[in-house]
Amino acid sequence: MGYVGCFLNTKLQTMPSFGERSLNNLETAHVDLQRLFKEVIKHYDCTVICGHRDKKSQDEAVRSGYSKVSFPNSKHNSLPSRAVDVLPYPIDWNDWKRFYFFGGFVKATAAQLGINIRWGGDWDSDGNLTEEKFIDLPHFELR
Repeated sequence: MGYVGCFLNTKLQTMPSFGERSLNNLETAHVDLQRLFKEVIKHYDCTVICGHRDKKSQDEAVRSGYSKVSFPNSKHNSLPSRAVDVLPYPIDWNDWKRFYFFGGFVKATAAQLGINIRWGGDWDSDGNLTEEKFIDLPHFELR
C-alpha cells in the first residue's frame, strides 16, 4: 500500500446535521442566525437548545439564573428571536474549554459571513474573557 495508504480513510465521514428539536428551535430565530448556524453545523456538531422564549419561558430562565433580562427585553423574546442558545454536541456541561473553543469558532464563522453577533462568553467582544460578570457560554445574539 505504501506511503499513500497512511492517509486513506476507509470509514465514511458524514457531515454533522441538526436533529428535529434543533431545527425547530432554529426556525424561531432571525434568518441571519439561521444562516450562521446552518454554516456552523457543516463543520462543528452542535445543538440548538433555545431560540424564541415566550413570557413563561423567559420568566423561568430568569428565576433559574440562566438569564438576567426580564420579559420582553431579552433578544430571545422577539419573534423571530434575535438570540439563540447553542452548545457543542455531545453536551458536556463540565467542559468549559470546549464551550470557549466553540464560541470562537462561531464568532469566526459569523465574521466570515458578515453577521455581527455578540457572545455570552465575551459580552463586550474585547477578547478579554476574564472580566465577564455573567457568563452565558451557549448564548449568541445579533447586535
